Amino acid sequence: MSSIAKNLQHVQHQIAVAAERARRAPSSVQLLAVSKTFGADAVLEAVQAGQTAFGENYLQEALDKMAALAAQAPDARLQWHFIGPIQSNKTRPIAAHFDWVHSVDREKIARRLSEQRPPELGPLNICLQVNISGEDSKSGLAPQESPAVAAEVARLPHLKLRGLMAIPEPTDDVARQHAAFAAARGLYDALRAGGLELDTLSMGMSADLEAAVAEGASIVRVGSAIFGARHYA
Repeated sequence: MSSIAKNLQHVQHQIAVAAERARRAPSSVQLLAVSKTFGADAVLEAVQAGQTAFGENYLQEALDKMAALAAQAPDARLQWHFIGPIQSNKTRPIAAHFDWVHSVDREKIARRLSEQRPPELGPLNICLQVNISGEDSKSGLAPQESPAVAAEVARLPHLKLRGLMAIPEPTDDVARQHAAFAAARGLYDALRAGGLELDTLSMGMSADLEAAVAEGASIVRVGSAIFGARHYA
């Protein structure tokens, strides 16, 4: 068994234990393997170990990997999630090549994704990114802005608004981890109570996935715990 396969097994076990502690079914939490900065060979190892959903931050790198995987594993039914900041001039290829986008934080970007989504692909799954910790350095909607933007995005014809994505301020304090994720869950619940049909909370990474699962995450985004330390050019 490769190290990536072993790591995937370990992370899946972590998720299952966290879910059971929270009296949730482990199957209610999807693992999104964050493969940014890792090559197609690493993704292929993960695919061979049974992983099908991958998160990417950098458009060209992602497109290259998609092409490589289509050649190397043509029968694999992979799901590609864009999780990085979105520039207006990148919306067309994102709309054409991804299944999910987690990082929508402006109505303008959502509108462009809707207009540029090829109709034959079906609706593009969308999460609104919320700056739940109010960090100046972080992208995302302020929580109080979210209801109005969510209502607008939900009306766009070629998108399906699925829920929220949050990246709280990093902390080793477990109580603070829980508090940030609980705030995201509260906002999600409020949007649902307001009539939006949401089913997704994308939150939690390698260092805090247990707290995220306890507070209701339905997708956790894990990179380094699967692929190892990240190397940037």
